[in-house]
Amino acid sequence: MKKFIAIFLSALLLFSLAACGEDSGTTTFPNVTEGTTEENTTNAQNENLNAEDIPDNMTSPDGKYEIAFVTDVGSLKDESFNEGTWNGIKLFAAENKLTYKYYQPAGKNQATDEDRYEAMKTAATSGAKVVVCAGFLQKEALLKAAEEFKDVKFIFIDGTVIYEDGDENTSPLENVAAVDFHEEESGYLAGYAAVMNGYTKLGFTGGGGGTNPPCSRFGYGYVQGINDAAKEKNITADVNFSWEYGASFSQSAELQTMLSGWYANGTEVIFCCGGAMCLSAFAAASANDGAVIGVDVDQSKKSDTVVTSALKGISQSAIFILDKVYSDEWDEVSGKLTTLGAEEDAVGLPTENWKLENFSVSDYKKLYEKLKEGEIEVDRDYETGLNDENFENVKLNII
Repeated sequence: MKKFIAIFLSALLLFSLAACGEDSGTTTFPNVTEGTTEENTTNAQNENLNAEDIPDNMTSPDGKYEIAFVTDVGSLKDESFNEGTWNGIKLFAAENKLTYKYYQPAGKNQATDEDRYEAMKTAATSGAKVVVCAGFLQKEALLKAAEEFKDVKFIFIDGTVIYEDGDENTSPLENVAAVDFHEEESGYLAGYAAVMNGYTKLGFTGGGGGTNPPCSRFGYGYVQGINDAAKEKNITADVNFSWEYGASFSQSAELQTMLSGWYANGTEVIFCCGGAMCLSAFAAASANDGAVIGVDVDQSKKSDTVVTSALKGISQSAIFILDKVYSDEWDEVSGKLTTLGAEEDAVGLPTENWKLENFSVSDYKKLYEKLKEGEIEVDRDYETGLNDENFENVKLNII
């Protein structure tokens, strides 16, 4: 444990970290804009340790697994949210010689709350001291599991505070720590950069059917960034915006057909926000000489069509909370929500392998600093903010 902390603190100095979190004490993160999320997490652990080199499956001698991961919808290797979370877990477990295992709820993309609960129950009864749950859809199942297994600590990534009996008028469950992100800030940076690079016809396709708060915040911030950049350039940008074919976060022929139609009709770049949906976007872009903006992690290595990605420190957040567990500092995060954004260097765009030709890394860093210092404010209330009337320089076509 001491070795991990020393390496982690060295990385904090290396990547110019910031303090954060009024609800959770002091939180520090590698700056996700300095490279890919996975790469920074790797460096935060051990310069010779890479998440891709750590096996997804391990055999525990006693059949018990100390750290468990219950996946969100989509596959473990979704090249997005599940994979980013899992990479952080594997890196922490490998560095600290802990056993680990992932559990995918039955039903997969059609999983029910009971399916998710059963996965958590299996993890808890298989020796898990910590269960990491990814995605806001886990809320009801996590409430049931956390109340039943009081000796197990649950980490709710992209989640909210969990209260006793699900009643916000009661006390929060002390064996649950929640983390979410200012995705609207990361989306803003992506939209602004895209327009400053020269794109005037843009698209957004999101997962969860418009009911997933993180995806919704990404999309809303994206349009705000597009609007501000278009205003600065004194132009009007056209934006197709849709939740169609994204409810399951999976790739589909229907989604690919829709996006191909957008590209054929002039859309130049599409922000795809929703796990394995990105595979449909990559295919559509490749067939139509289009561009894609990735999400959650740097997806540029997954497809040549990716020009940038709207990042959030998924891997780092998992490592941070796990470190709180094993450093006896759980009380700093238990029963609380830790929200991470630009102020904490926990969102951004990857600067390694920069592909935007007309908007430089230097330009981006100046923009990021304004966001970080509060000179730019990005609205988080997507439920009331996403409409034509709020965007003077965007022609918004919500499909």
